[in-house]
Amino acid sequence: MSDALRSMDGRLGAAVEPELLERLGLRVGDTFLVGDLRLAVRGVLKSEPDKLGRGFSLGPGVLIARTALERSGLVEADSLFGETVRIAVPFGVRPEAVISNLQRRFPESGFRLRGRKDAAAGLGRLIDQLEFFLSLIGLASLLAGGLGVSSAVSTYLDVRKPSIAVLKALGADGALIRDIYLIQIAILAAIGIGIGLAIGATSPFILGWIAKNRLPVPVLFALYPGPLIRAGLFGMLAAAAFSLLPLARARATPPAALFRDDLAGRAGFGPEVVGLAVAAIGLVVLTILSAPSAMVAAMMIGGVIVAFASLWLIGLAATMIAGRLRGLTRGPARIGLANLSGPHSAARTATPSIGLGVALLSAVVLIQSSLLAEVRDVAPNAAPSLVMTQIPADRGAALDAALQGIMGPLTPDRYRRSPFATGRITGLRGRPVDPKEIDPMGRWAFDRDITLSTLAGAPPDANLVMGSWWPASYDGTPLVLIDRDIADAARLKVGDGLTLSILGRTLEARLAGTRKLDWGQFGASFPLIINPSALAGANLRDIAIAKTRAGQDDGIMAMLGRDFPGVNIINVREQLNAALKLFDQLAWAVRGASAVAALSGLLVLVGAITASSQARSKESAILKVLGADAGQVLWAFVIEYGAVGLIAGVAGVLLGSIAAYPVTRFVFQAPWSMDWGGVAAIVLAAALIAALGGLVSAAAALAKRPAPILRT
Repeated sequence: MSDALRSMDGRLGAAVEPELLERLGLRVGDTFLVGDLRLAVRGVLKSEPDKLGRGFSLGPGVLIARTALERSGLVEADSLFGETVRIAVPFGVRPEAVISNLQRRFPESGFRLRGRKDAAAGLGRLIDQLEFFLSLIGLASLLAGGLGVSSAVSTYLDVRKPSIAVLKALGADGALIRDIYLIQIAILAAIGIGIGLAIGATSPFILGWIAKNRLPVPVLFALYPGPLIRAGLFGMLAAAAFSLLPLARARATPPAALFRDDLAGRAGFGPEVVGLAVAAIGLVVLTILSAPSAMVAAMMIGGVIVAFASLWLIGLAATMIAGRLRGLTRGPARIGLANLSGPHSAARTATPSIGLGVALLSAVVLIQSSLLAEVRDVAPNAAPSLVMTQIPADRGAALDAALQGIMGPLTPDRYRRSPFATGRITGLRGRPVDPKEIDPMGRWAFDRDITLSTLAGAPPDANLVMGSWWPASYDGTPLVLIDRDIADAARLKVGDGLTLSILGRTLEARLAGTRKLDWGQFGASFPLIINPSALAGANLRDIAIAKTRAGQDDGIMAMLGRDFPGVNIINVREQLNAALKLFDQLAWAVRGASAVAALSGLLVLVGAITASSQARSKESAILKVLGADAGQVLWAFVIEYGAVGLIAGVAGVLLGSIAAYPVTRFVFQAPWSMDWGGVAAIVLAAALIAALGGLVSAAAALAKRPAPILRT
């Protein structure tokens, strides 16, 4: 790499990313201009070991020697630039200890210190959020699967009623009955957990092999016992929590009731109920201990339980409504509604399980559609197309004239230029800033430099919340306007004093007012604005934003490269397109994860259909003997299960919308957009898949001859 950057034939070299070659039409050996320096392309950057630490990038990277950077004219006394130092600590030394030591030694340095676990700014938070979401999917899938376990155990014990009755009549006590079937369930659960652990252990290796060339850092794929042990415990506790109640009912039912085909004994207080409570508490504790934040985990558990209970009540209400509607119908519809309202209705078990998965999937779709609408439709129309920085103040008028020749009249809704600098709030009300006294949501504005500008008069989008703007000729004590959220985080009010560190100079200022900033809009989106006289004499560079029309960007960039080589340009339109593409890819991945929960619910329905196949065969045989043809039986089953899918789909979409709205409006602060097509597709898919399950069940039942079934 050093050979690619050294000087050859009087010209320094550079290594560039492939995107730059493609964008500028360059090849290795060609030259290009960086600031005031002409460089030769000597190498192509295929990968960088520390690229993830750079965070979000506004364009292709260029790697040059430090001497080349100093000769380029980009780094001057009033330029905005940053430096990063990477430290390799000796073996056995914890990076966290080094960071803590540096923070103690340099408390007011303003350094941003990150360890390898948070190499990219915000990456740790993103991983935590992803972990919460995956935990939510896992918990929902676990509840859906547990409901399937409960239904399967109840159906199995219902089939085994004659055996249970005989054993009890011969003197077997309830504990023996429970233990016989508990052993069988435990063996089946162990086999299922083993299969699940095997799939979970091998999946990362398969996914890693597929995506190994797309990951920004080398990843060590190995078998980690901790997650596998936790997953096994989750499976064991879920199996216990959802199978002990049916066993308790079987143990408590007297032999006479069993001979009357009645397995509806009440599960009084006993070892099964105690075991169920212990397993449920274990699930809650394990979920909280496994999550990065106990409070968020508790909220997640509470939300899932509330959603589950709501869906169960909706399923119960659906059975009652179906019972009232069946008297108004005839033929297959009457039979289907009668089954839906009967004691073995799938609505009671399948609605919560399918609805929970649909709720997660619909919430993701609605959040995604709102954010995509913001990035695809709102942002391109509201945000600037180009951002130009490092504009020398004495060349601002010349730049305006050049841009006017390309863009036409520079009206305030299409072009603005203002001074630009960075500074830090170091004191509040005469005392140094104490991070502990700042709300965590607004602490970012006090632990690093923030952007600022000087404006004499109020812009069209001043958006004042409190206070007032200073007169254009004001020349007194420095006054500042700050973002309302920053003021709220520090509990500031108009008139409070602020200590600012700007360009190596300390200013004592007074808060003149607060503004509501809309970061996605075209305008003066500076967290801090100060009156011009406060920075009189400072050689500030300007920043300009422009809203261009199609086809103007290339001409502007060519003009800047030719006449203003020191001006940096950011093509926001390109960045939005890149963000849209990346967000779309992430959204599909999240949708796939959410679909797991929906699939779990559908598998519960499949399990319910399979478990009730004997009863359905008997029902079909009776209907055929009474004169029903195959078409009527098929339609009855399709109506029953299709209604279950429709009820679960509508209820799930309703709950998903309730969950998605506050996340979209208050977490992402994006306008709400209802994706009617997406949610309609989800509801329709749930109804069709459930109806298909009923069709398969009816076809299997009709394939059997009535006589053998009725004799059995």
